[in-house]
Amino acid sequence: MSTEIYSHNEGFSFTRVGALILRYTYLLRSSWPRLLELVYWPTVQMLTWGFIQVYVAGASGRAAFAAGTLIGAMLLWDVLFRSQLGFSVSFLEEIWARNIGNLLMSPMRPSEFIAALIIMSLVRLAIGLGPVAVMATMFFGFNYFALGISAALFFANLVLTGWAVGLVVSGLVMRHGLGAESLAWTVMFVLLPLTSVYYPVTVLPSWLQPIAWCLPPTYVFEGLRALLIDHNLRLDLMAEAFALNVGLFALAILAFRILLEKAREAGSLMQMGE
Repeated sequence: MSTEIYSHNEGFSFTRVGALILRYTYLLRSSWPRLLELVYWPTVQMLTWGFIQVYVAGASGRAAFAAGTLIGAMLLWDVLFRSQLGFSVSFLEEIWARNIGNLLMSPMRPSEFIAALIIMSLVRLAIGLGPVAVMATMFFGFNYFALGISAALFFANLVLTGWAVGLVVSGLVMRHGLGAESLAWTVMFVLLPLTSVYYPVTVLPSWLQPIAWCLPPTYVFEGLRALLIDHNLRLDLMAEAFALNVGLFALAILAFRILLEKAREAGSLMQMGE
């Protein structure tokens, strides 16, 4: 029996991943404010930027605004932000419940924990942005899903960046406790001006542009504008974003594991939430 248990614990267990996903699903289902929050802020942003786009397009007559660049950029920014937040909040649920120590002392492997957080990030994204994307079509005629393969490439690159940032934030919370909790809501906004969400990279000062091009989302937002304004799918930009994301995600996993070990050495996991 002991040999069977040992071999089971050594391998990746989809059962343990599924159990953790079920736990987070029950948390969502049991609280309508949690579900409402997932839709509320994306809806407010979509309406705000949608009306700004209508006003600017009417006042200036510029094709860039008429093409939906503002509302498209807003939807993609929310994919980036919500993918990171969905990852981090699911992790923080364990901190708030003072359960993180129990989880990490259980047979669950860190890779299984990360897999469950990634899947829940996608679930939260679907709940929050699915209805908002439909409303953007109804109210402003911008159909994100009509972008076809471009929509999938944009989405994949942005969620990879979001998960990478979520991994680092989760690691910092494990190591430094709830003092680092606010990073889950604030750290992504550092990228907002640098990734040229609502304007081309050329708008940035020349010394900032190389930094912007080091960030994968920059390539996505530049690709969105190229698609909507010039009707040109820039696969080169998507490939560069993906290459950067692979490196960024690998570094994030390494940082998460190092911070986890540091937290174990410091004994901070058992004091979490106190």
